[in-house]
Amino acid sequence: MKAPLASLLLLPAVSALAAQDFKLHSFTTTQLDIHFWSEGANFGDFNKDGKMDIVAGPYWYAGPDFKQRTEYYPATRTFKLKQDDGSEKTLPGFEGGLGKNNTYSDNFFAYAHDFNGDGWEDILILGFPGEASHWFENPKGATGPWKKHLALDVTDNESPTFTDITGDGKPEIVCNSKGFYGYAVPDPANPTAPFTWHSITPNNNYHKFTHGMGYGDVNGDGRTDILEKGGWWEQPASLAGDPVWQFHEFMFSPGGGSQMFAYDVNGDGLNDVITSLAAHGYGLAWYEQVKTGGKIDFKAHTFMNKELDENKYGVAFSQLHAVDLVDMDGDGLKDLVTGKRFWAHGATGDPDPNAPAVLYWFKLVREAGGGVDWVPQLIDGNSGVGTQVIARDINGDGYPEIVVGNKKGTFFTAHAVKKVSEAEWKAAQPKPYVKPKDSAAKAWVKSKTSTKSRTVSSGSSASARNPPWRKQSCQSPRCC
Repeated sequence: MKAPLASLLLLPAVSALAAQDFKLHSFTTTQLDIHFWSEGANFGDFNKDGKMDIVAGPYWYAGPDFKQRTEYYPATRTFKLKQDDGSEKTLPGFEGGLGKNNTYSDNFFAYAHDFNGDGWEDILILGFPGEASHWFENPKGATGPWKKHLALDVTDNESPTFTDITGDGKPEIVCNSKGFYGYAVPDPANPTAPFTWHSITPNNNYHKFTHGMGYGDVNGDGRTDILEKGGWWEQPASLAGDPVWQFHEFMFSPGGGSQMFAYDVNGDGLNDVITSLAAHGYGLAWYEQVKTGGKIDFKAHTFMNKELDENKYGVAFSQLHAVDLVDMDGDGLKDLVTGKRFWAHGATGDPDPNAPAVLYWFKLVREAGGGVDWVPQLIDGNSGVGTQVIARDINGDGYPEIVVGNKKGTFFTAHAVKKVSEAEWKAAQPKPYVKPKDSAAKAWVKSKTSTKSRTVSSGSSASARNPPWRKQSCQSPRCC
């Protein structure tokens, strides 16, 4: 059931918290399951022992070692793999990295929340785009399948989320559904009833495979707005009567990215927008909020793209279909955790589908004069992300661990920190990229990953102002 990865990556993930306080970050990734059950995973305390557990697919894994797993809904899915001799072998799960064909799971996002107020965390699953979402009632230590309850009959978008959008301290499903953007609210007085849907937009015929969505307070009025690839929806002062929110058009990512965030990147007091540029292509950017005649506008800063020299440190990978924003090193600034979604459209789809499934964090550094640097730190070279990546401090040391579910399986990454000398710290710093001569290029690329070298796709490059209109946007009729 478990296949540990025999690698402790002593990576150049670094932070200087004080003049004489130098630290190195190391990561140990363990593969909890080699089978493809989900594209999302999360943490939660499901047995009330005070230790964080993991939920991925039909299983929850008991912390702190995650060696014991329990089904909470039947793990009955199988697929047949044709062998070289013509025979067939039946394997558990959906056909992912162990197979040959492109398939999708029915489990894209997982969240832990006590829906019925009994003190036990339940599990919310947002499934395949366009399908229903359900929550599973924790049996409070009893065995057997958890009771399944309908949450929302149609959950569209490829980056829906479960967060407090209304400001009442209680989370809601935020997504688009049946052509509208909006949110679905559970009823604590009747928790097993379907959630109540509230539209915030006109019916703009948003497709179920719409890419790119997020949230945050863009204009600083204390209310959470909703971000989409083509602009942001301003939350009004009152939500009574389900008013249509005001739309502010700005093309953040025509190709459609993944999770989007409003966050003050450069420390000027204005929230900026962070997004991947193409979930099925290349590009990672932040949009600096500026004021033009008193009106909110944005200035694009692309800090990673298709070509190695488009990143200060020579990092490039495709299919950034999941991003998390979290303080990874305890310096008070939120960093980015993202990576490559392995085989998002199978072994022959999307740019570089068979390149290493890397997982990175990008350290946010605010420089003198208002400049910003995002310093890339390799976490793992053979896990990547799914449609969800979650980084959360589960042991109280102030440094987040990471959980991922995808077509390669289920992965948990532990995070450790040690103090080092200034010389060791400086030696571990990533070096600025210098474009090598053609004869040295392949060797340089190979040195930047812990697995086989990456090949650079011939697909067109994205940029914040000139993103991938066609080649990197999703063209599949079953895009996800």
